[in-house]
Amino acid sequence: MTIRTPADEQQLRKSGTILSATLMQVKAAVRPGVRAAELDQLAERLIRAAGGKPAFKHYNGFPAALCVSINDEIVHGVPTAEVIIRDGDVVKLDLGVNYNGYYTDKATTVAVGEIDFEARRMIAVNKKALKIAIVNAKAGKKTGDIGNAVERYVEKQNFGVVRELCGHGVGKAVHEQPDIPNYGYRNSGDVLREGMVIAIEPMVTMGDWRVKETKTGSFKTRDGSLAAHFEDTVIVHNGHAEIIT
Repeated sequence: MTIRTPADEQQLRKSGTILSATLMQVKAAVRPGVRAAELDQLAERLIRAAGGKPAFKHYNGFPAALCVSINDEIVHGVPTAEVIIRDGDVVKLDLGVNYNGYYTDKATTVAVGEIDFEARRMIAVNKKALKIAIVNAKAGKKTGDIGNAVERYVEKQNFGVVRELCGHGVGKAVHEQPDIPNYGYRNSGDVLREGMVIAIEPMVTMGDWRVKETKTGSFKTRDGSLAAHFEDTVIVHNGHAEIIT
């Protein structure tokens, strides 16, 4: 667990600004008929034009800049030309940026066209779960406090919380310690300290929380239910977390 200096934080904020602006434009391009590969190409082009590099490309063999995961696919969906967005899809976009060796990570979920009420509610609950998690990401708290807050809120809304996948430290690499679970017990896990940088990413399902890995390396819900995913990178401070994506 590395504590960042003020100079590090400035570089991370720049990385996060590039990432946030890029993901916003990619999200706006999601529509029925668009190919996942087109979204990936757009993301990479925008990142490079802003002076960054796509953090995910070639990381652990992943072939693209952008993860595009659809419906029961939760994360790590490979954006090929064969994957076409359709009306009624629930699309997860997960993207990372490397700016001068400083990494940030962010994800969002997009409802394409008309989706049913419960699916839309699941997305709203996941989005609020991320906000609740961030409120708990301040110096002196523990990683279990974040996970417990997410779990209690989401399950109270009668949705599942993915347990086999979690958030993580970030900054000088795509994934660092500590792990940031989305379930658990208060006052458990690693202590959060001023200057730590973490990616918080609750993943919510319409059904059971258990997942399965596919041949391409993506993760889907084991029961085939819809899933959502939101993520932000934050700098931990005394009293609050600073969202930099």
